[in-house]
Amino acid sequence: MNRSDKIQGRRKWVQKGVFSLFRLAAAINGAALLVIIYFLVARGWRAINWTFLTQPPMDSMTKGGILPCIVGTACLGIGAIVVALPIGMASAIYLNEYARQGRVVRAIRLGVNNLAGVPSVVFGLFGLAFFVVYLKMGVSILAGALTLGAMSLPVIIGSTEEALRAVPDTYREASLGLGATRWQTIYRVVLPSALPGILTGAILGISRAAGETAPIMFTAAVFFTPSLPSSIFDEIMALPYHIYVLATAGTEIEATRHLQYGTALVLIALVLGLNLAAIVYRARLQKKW
Repeated sequence: MNRSDKIQGRRKWVQKGVFSLFRLAAAINGAALLVIIYFLVARGWRAINWTFLTQPPMDSMTKGGILPCIVGTACLGIGAIVVALPIGMASAIYLNEYARQGRVVRAIRLGVNNLAGVPSVVFGLFGLAFFVVYLKMGVSILAGALTLGAMSLPVIIGSTEEALRAVPDTYREASLGLGATRWQTIYRVVLPSALPGILTGAILGISRAAGETAPIMFTAAVFFTPSLPSSIFDEIMALPYHIYVLATAGTEIEATRHLQYGTALVLIALVLGLNLAAIVYRARLQKKW
């Protein structure tokens, strides 16, 4: 066996070892997810019924359902994406397609990356100080959606920039060579090609917004309100905050234990449903483009 064969054999063994580590990491993550879902299903399935999904809480939240929480969480998630997605996409397009690359743009990207790692409670305090108090929105859907939108912006900007960078420059050059303007090239060529990657960022933003407790407990969610919201200035109940209330501040914590797990199960199902719908739409776009 010559030297090149030995080197090739060593590379194959290294490759197998690294791939084995990757498979092990994926298996551990999958097993952890299954354990969590099994834990919630085993302890929360008794709470899931038609009344639980269609009625407001009753008897000091020891009975009844979580319909106001489901509606509130959906309103906050949709509102956050309506706020964050256009602004995030526009920011990423400017940074990647229009801005002159240099020290200022690098500083902006560094700030965006740092914001992505800021704890959610900091965004909650920002939303309380700016939207609730300074702009006098009060505790409302609008204040909560704006706070969650601000929290989702760094993720959406980062993922959108990566999706735009993944579009080959030859697409831009061909479009410009045919006489299209720069905006026409971005709108008709670059964005459609990058849209599946942009949707990935939107999925991550929705998931984070729907599952956060700290931002909404300062800006949108209340302990109890049996009525559904009628405007964006109404206060609401939300699934993450409801779980927190039942587990820490309820009048009969042990008596509502199955309700806590049932609410968590509904929250996971809601987030997975939103993600699945976005993933299916993204897959169709990938086939189209």
